[in-house]
Amino acid sequence: MNKKLAAALSGGAVLVLALTGCSSDEGNKELDAWAKKVCDPVPAQNRKISTAYDAITKAAKDTTSTPEELQKTDSQAFQDLAEGYKARADVIDTAGAPPGVEGGATKQRDAVTKLTALSTAYADLKKKVDELDTKNQGKFATGLKTVSAEMKQMESQRNSALTALKNLEQGDTKQALAEQTGCKQASTSAPATKS
Repeated sequence: MNKKLAAALSGGAVLVLALTGCSSDEGNKELDAWAKKVCDPVPAQNRKISTAYDAITKAAKDTTSTPEELQKTDSQAFQDLAEGYKARADVIDTAGAPPGVEGGATKQRDAVTKLTALSTAYADLKKKVDELDTKNQGKFATGLKTVSAEMKQMESQRNSALTALKNLEQGDTKQALAEQTGCKQASTSAPATKS
């Protein structure tokens, strides 16, 4: 049952790579300033998101954990994922549309909307995990199985958020982001998890 939860996470950590790319010598000061706002918090956000995915995966593989330990680990991880994706959405929202980029405002709003929805979905999973009955092994197992199934269904939501970030990160925007230290750190330190 816990292996299903681990499998559902496959590809989830790929979102931490979304704001990285190849570098370029060209630049535009306004776009570079926008990219700096977006990239500076990325390493901290990525650490939070990656650590949460790692904790869930480890807990799902650990057959010796008690229901209480599993509940505590999953609850904290889902909270961290919700906070991490909300922070990413907030940074992109606050930064505004990338200046001088055609369709930038639409792409920016789409990324914010999809990251916020993903954050909300993880917050909902946290509530469900918190409500699991750890005193009744059977009920706990059934509840955890339901949470695992919901995580698997979230794959399309994660992919949608990743696509929105990639759409935001096109052309000049991608080049500006790639020049920023925060996004460079993310590209070298993030796990290469694929779906």
